[in-house]
Formats: sequence, C-alpha cells, structure tokens
Amino acid sequence: MKRVGILVGREKTFPEALIKNVNERGGGSVVAEYLTLGGIRHDAPPEYDLVIDRISHEVPFYRATLKRMALEGTFIINNPFWWSADDKFFNYSLARKLGVAVPKTVLLPQKDYIPGIVSESLRNLEFPLDWQAIVDYIGFPAFMKPFDGGGWKNVSKVNSLEELISEYDQTGTLCMTLQESIEFDQFVRCYCIGQEDVMIMPYDPRKAYLSGEQYVNDPNYLSPELNVRVVHDVRTLCSALGYDINTVEFAIKDGVPYAIDFMNPAPDAELQSVGAFYHGWVTEAVTNLVFKRLNEETVRPRYRWDALLNPEPVRTNAVASASEQTTRAVKPPKSSSKTKATTKTKEATT
Repeated sequence: MKRVGILVGREKTFPEALIKNVNERGGGSVVAEYLTLGGIRHDAPPEYDLVIDRISHEVPFYRATLKRMALEGTFIINNPFWWSADDKFFNYSLARKLGVAVPKTVLLPQKDYIPGIVSESLRNLEFPLDWQAIVDYIGFPAFMKPFDGGGWKNVSKVNSLEELISEYDQTGTLCMTLQESIEFDQFVRCYCIGQEDVMIMPYDPRKAYLSGEQYVNDPNYLSPELNVRVVHDVRTLCSALGYDINTVEFAIKDGVPYAIDFMNPAPDAELQSVGAFYHGWVTEAVTNLVFKRLNEETVRPRYRWDALLNPEPVRTNAVASASEQTTRAVKPPKSSSKTKATTKTKEATT
C-alpha cells in the first residue's frame, strides 16, 4: 500500500476533495490522509511515499520536516529545497532569459534591518538611493511588493515619487521590488499541474476575494494565437522552476502577455473562491498527478545539495530565448587569408 500525505493550512474544500478522489481511485492500494506531525526524529523511517505541501512556506517546522522526508525518498510536491531558495525577483530575471515578457522590475534595499545591523554593516549599499533613476526606469503607476511574498500581502500601488517613498518607509525589514504597472486589457491566472496541464482562467484582480466575481469560465476569452502563447509561456516557466503545482498570472496589454506572478506553489483552489468548474478541474488534475508520480520509478536520492535542490526534471522544455542564445553564442575566430594560403601551399606540397 502507498501512502499520500496532505499538509494544509486553513483551506478545506480542496484537500478534502483531493483526499476523497485519491482514496476512491486508489481502491485501498493508495491511501491519502492529512499528516499529523509532532517531534520529528532525525533518523525516523519514511511513512509516506508522496506528500502534497500547501503550507510549509508559512511554517518553518513543516518546511524542515519536508526536507527530512525528501532525504528519505518521499516525493514532495512542491520541492521544498527549491521553494526555499526561490524568490520572485529571480523569477522575473529568469523569465526574461527564457523569452517570457515581464514588466520592468527593480529590487530595492530594505528600509530597516534586524538588531545588530548598523551603518558599518551596510558599507556596500548606495546611499542615498537614487530614487529618481529608479522611477525614470519603472515609470508610474507602479506596484511595490515583497520580493518573495504572496497572497497580495504588503502590496501597494503608487502613482508618484512621494507616494512611493511614503509606502517604502512603512515596509520595515521586508525586501521589496518596484514593478511597472501593466494597465491591462485582459488578465488571466493559469493553473499548471505536473509542469504540463494548463487551465487558463479569466481573472479580475480588482474584484474582492470571495466575491464570486474574480473568476469567469470563458474558454474563448483569449484569441487562439494568444491562447497558444500563454500556454507555452506557462509551461516554459513551470518547467524551468520545477513546480508541479503552480499558477502563473498574466496582465495582457496590446496583445502581449506579461507574466507578473508565477511563484505560487500553493495556489488557491478553494471552491468558494475559484468556483465549481475550476475547483473540479484542479482537483482532478492533481489527483492524476499523484498517481502519475507514484507510478514513476523511484530513484534513491544522492546525498548532495545539488541532487536535492535540482533533481532530474520530470519534463523540461525551458530553453533560453533566441536573443539570449545569440548573446551566449561563441563564434570561432575567422581564419585569415594568409593562414588559408599557407594551408593550401602545404597541402599542395604534400
């Protein structure tokens, strides 16, 4: 019998539907249940074949436990090592390398620091910060948000340099990014499951959460050409990041889909939030993923950070964009005419 553990926070409908699906399909050979965790021994044997993580980014004890499970060979969705290392500013830089459009973004030094960090500790920082150069690059309106945050926490829209500095002064020890605001014509949030199965959801971030107005089921919302591009970009990003469960958000302006948020390894899937259609789709897709991963050949992990952080990908189609490949291409030096003539003379003599 194979065991599947579900690690959750406050959500209810998605994990309960997932457990029900897995148990019905497993027929006793695969059993899904909520994990119960207490004091974790460093040498404890593995109890689960696969764990779906929905909350460890908020609870360090859970994150450390999942790393320990991965060391014993448990398959964790999503990889806790990469999730710990990842951040949104890196993701924007990576997306550009992959040819995915992203808004102009600047990483900002923190406003405040933990006790013990004094002015001498920050001698490498530019001071005062050249705010004018930053806003000349980004423009207004713009969004300031944590470089590794989520759930629209600590996000503010600013329309002037005065507003920006005022909001920045309230960010405390958070490390923030300032990002160009894409005044979108269309907006979509896309589930990506198993780095391959994509569901495009028309989405309005301006509507209130649980209003019932954020998500719309409209399969013809995007043009066929834009639909193909969005699916391609979603798969490219999730494959590069290695996330088996993720959402990617695009603000679409003048036919260009700008990826503005794609570090969501525990995306919202609650019935009351996303609606019955999308809730049912993601539950079925994750159920399929569970059985797919359980049926794959398990390889005993190598006890090196690189193997745990970057295991062999299940699939990958993430490649550098054509322009990026051009900048990296190494061209062989051209042979001079004199060298060619010398070579021909030698050949003739031979």
